[in-house]
Amino acid sequence: MKKYLLSLLILSSLYLLPSHALAATKPTFWQVQSIDTMKYSRDVARQYLNDPKYDDTIDAQVKVISETGATHVAIATPYDAEFVPFLDRWVKAVRKYHLNVWFRGNLAGWENWFNYPDLTPSEHTAEILEFIKNNPNIFADDDIFTSCPECENGGVGDPRQTGKVKEYRQFLISEHDAVRKVFDSLGKQITTNYYSMNADVARLVMDKDTTTSLGGIVTIDHYVATPEKLAFDIQNIAESSGGLIVLGEWGAPIPDIHGKMDEKAQADWISKSLELLVKSPFLIGLNYWTNQGSSTALWNSPQKPKEAVIALKSYYHPKAVDLTIKNTAGRPLFANINYLSRGYSTDKNGKVSLPWPGYSSEFSLQVTGYKTQTLTLTPDNKSLLLDPEQKNWWYQVHLLTYRLSQFIIHLIK
Repeated sequence: MKKYLLSLLILSSLYLLPSHALAATKPTFWQVQSIDTMKYSRDVARQYLNDPKYDDTIDAQVKVISETGATHVAIATPYDAEFVPFLDRWVKAVRKYHLNVWFRGNLAGWENWFNYPDLTPSEHTAEILEFIKNNPNIFADDDIFTSCPECENGGVGDPRQTGKVKEYRQFLISEHDAVRKVFDSLGKQITTNYYSMNADVARLVMDKDTTTSLGGIVTIDHYVATPEKLAFDIQNIAESSGGLIVLGEWGAPIPDIHGKMDEKAQADWISKSLELLVKSPFLIGLNYWTNQGSSTALWNSPQKPKEAVIALKSYYHPKAVDLTIKNTAGRPLFANINYLSRGYSTDKNGKVSLPWPGYSSEFSLQVTGYKTQTLTLTPDNKSLLLDPEQKNWWYQVHLLTYRLSQFIIHLIK
């Protein structure tokens, strides 16, 4: 009898079985979740340029960064030929741990790093293009390449002092266009428009036309006293520029801004900031400055993480709530979900994994042929069954078949 019932169950519910299961991916809150290594990837680049033992330091730092849920490691090594071998060592370590690189270096002459001579804007663009063409294999799809971070600190000058706002805008746009063309010619899918700048420079320079010319992104390096101020400024700059925001640098404590902080105070500041930032519809990426070697450091050493690492990881590598969305006839549904101002969608099996911020949050569910619903996400959410707005005869057949299959399962058990 059980054998007969099992055969009937299989026949009656074949239409419910997926052809194959999709691999689950870990959900994240932001497209880019980066940690910066400037103090070890730029400041000591010449010192350890020819020291093979330094590879152990690089590996140890990248390894612990990878364990936080970061998607990118920001590397600030200069782009000059002298430093390419050192940069390559960092990049290889990042690839080893299956992460992407955010290239946040520059040509050393732009800010006179390592006593390199000054560069003009035209020289800068020409040498950046040469660097890319000469080192195509150092880049991988989904990397980020910033050709001139905080560009106001060199060549073109700070437009707040020079008054040359138009010239500053023109330089960013023309260099970006040139860089974009080179990567396109190489067949590399690289993000090239994260031109980080001081937030006050962004307020001056990034009008809506300029933002549009740079792909709708404004990247700010921003240190402020309170998490509330950080969230407010992101919204303010997004609204004035018409763009989405990336935090090129952020963190605490900066002594002149935050005063002294012990580990707990630092962790609390980071937690509060991320709690606010995760709710922002404008922020798409962030890069914490730095991993080690600064007042804002997350680690004293790779073996000695601060409490701040736990705070950051809870948002970079959040817990997930796995949902399955079906109709009342048991068929998986393709649903579009708006959650914390982010868009998600179910796979072919009606499954979706949503990042959990640690508190109940509303989400809206849109499925063609079904009423839009606003629901509350909690860790207890497992599956949702939806009724279509119109139940035609074919749906009634599916419903009857599904109920029959469930009855058979109950009998077998």
